[in-house]
This record gives sequence, C-alpha cells and structure tokens, in this order.
Amino acid sequence: MPAPTPPQDLLFETTDYDHAGEYLTGAYGTDIQLSGSRDGCFLRHTRMVTDTFAVDTSSHTYDLVLSVEALPTLLIARPRDTTLEYRPRGAEHQVRPGEVYLPSQLEDEFRVRWHEGTMQVVSLPFATLDQVAATAETRRDTPIRFTDPRPVRPQAARHLATTIDYLTTGLRERPQAMREPLITGAAGRMLAAVVLAAFPNTALLEPTIEDRHDAHPRTVRRAIAFIDDHARENIGVAEIAAAAHVTVRALQYAFRRHRGTTPTGYLRQVRLQQVHQELLDADPGSGVTVTETAARWGFFHPGRFAQYYRTAYGHSPYRTLRRDAP
Repeated sequence: MPAPTPPQDLLFETTDYDHAGEYLTGAYGTDIQLSGSRDGCFLRHTRMVTDTFAVDTSSHTYDLVLSVEALPTLLIARPRDTTLEYRPRGAEHQVRPGEVYLPSQLEDEFRVRWHEGTMQVVSLPFATLDQVAATAETRRDTPIRFTDPRPVRPQAARHLATTIDYLTTGLRERPQAMREPLITGAAGRMLAAVVLAAFPNTALLEPTIEDRHDAHPRTVRRAIAFIDDHARENIGVAEIAAAAHVTVRALQYAFRRHRGTTPTGYLRQVRLQQVHQELLDADPGSGVTVTETAARWGFFHPGRFAQYYRTAYGHSPYRTLRRDAP
C-alpha cells in the first residue's frame, strides 16, 4: 500500500489574472480562466490536502468572473464573507455568506461571478461518493449525479458546514492523525455521506426488492469474515459489500435485520477490540499513547473514542494502558 499523502498548506499569491488562472487550473484539474473589471487583483489561495479530500481557502480583491470547464471532482463552495452569482441552466442564483452550493454538475461549462472577499471550497472525488451509495442501476455502474446545486433544506446545509469545519479543524490541529490512512478514508466517506444528504441527487439509499432478497444471514457471515480479516486496511461499506457479493443497500439492510447494527458499526467494534488489545500489550513506560494507538485504528476524535471504549469496557482506555483497570 503506498504511503498516504500528508495534509499540507500550499500558499499561492498573485496579482495577475492569467497567473491565477493557470494555478487554479492545475489545482482543480480543469481549465479555469479569470477576468475582472480592473487591470489586476490580489488573490491568495491556501490548500490543505489529504488522500480523500482537499479544503481550499481563497481571498481576493475586486470582483472576479470565473469560466470553468467540466470538473473532475465534486466541488462544494462556501462563501465566507462574499457573494457568488451563477446561472445553472439559465436560472440566476446568488450564494451568500454562510451558504453552501455545488458549482455545477448540471452543465459541462459554467461561469460564476465572485465578489470581493473570501471563499472556502472543498474537493471530493466522485469515486468516494460511489463508495457510500449507489444509483438504482444495480446491474451496472452508474455515476451518481446531482440534480440541483442548492441544498435540499437549511438544516442539511448547516450539517454540511459543521462537518467541513470539523474536518478542517482536524487537519490544522491534528495533522499527524490525519496522515493515518484509516482516518483519511473514513473522513472522506463521512464527508461524502453528508454531501449526499445535503443536495438532491440520483443516489438510491433504500433497499430494493433484490436487495431485500440478498439480505440473508449468509451475506452477514461473508461480510463479517471479510471485516475480521481486513479491519487493519482502509475499507468501507463498498469494499465490504463487494466481498459479500451484494449491493451496499443489501449489506446495510442485512446487518440491521440480523445483527441490529450497521456494517460500519461492526467494523468499529472490531477495531475497538484491536485498540484494547494493543493497550493491554503495550509497555506504559515506552511512550505509547492512547491517542496515537486509537488513530492508527481509525479513531480520530479522542473524546468520541473514549466514549466508545468506556461503553465497551466499563472504564477509560488510559486505565487499560496504566494497568489499573478493574
């Protein structure tokens, strides 16, 4: 398995429109051209990158017009103190500070006017979306499509914004943990799930008749065997479903029906057991920490991990490491 790409800050500054367009074209993998009402503008761009998503922050002076070709990744735009104007399919719309929107999956090319200020953009590969959900086409792969760049409801937009803040804070404050492949994989899938819930799309989340037929105990047994053997790897529901030879929907329905949990819930249980065993085997004086051990097994949030651990074992993980657990 290749080494994970570490989170990083890439800083770019320019006062030249062409230079800015060349940089953004390279950053987003598609042709982007900038123009404005003045001879030049000051643009500052910072990017934090993981293996599964990137978070960009761009600030500029004066108004800009961006002409963008088809995007190779899904972009979620979030104005901080500026306003965006765009016209998907000819319908004019404004995106104000605090709102979120998808620049476009509705057209191959689009233009957007970006007023002076700061904007945050999150990049998410389309392949990550396919790892979380699928379309109604169960016999062949069909890419998920978004049917409206605006959120389905304000609550969904707020949940997405909170998730983005959570991940961005983690990148800044715990870069070492965010280098762990299990964490970056889980973070990307979590972000994908929230995006799918926030915007109208063609993903089918409820099980079909075929899915219900496949949700038998043998499916659960195959999935459990795969999870037990591969819990150390960066796996999610897509990989587990493929190993069980069913759809993601069938897998999730089977676990709810026969185990009263979810595939990811069972995976978390297995990884929690591995953390517990490593803490039992560790020498408390060797410098081993609970946080690093938990992160290696995909537990990013220390407080949430401690809660899972206490529920499972009746005491904190630190007591296990110190050998004073009952």
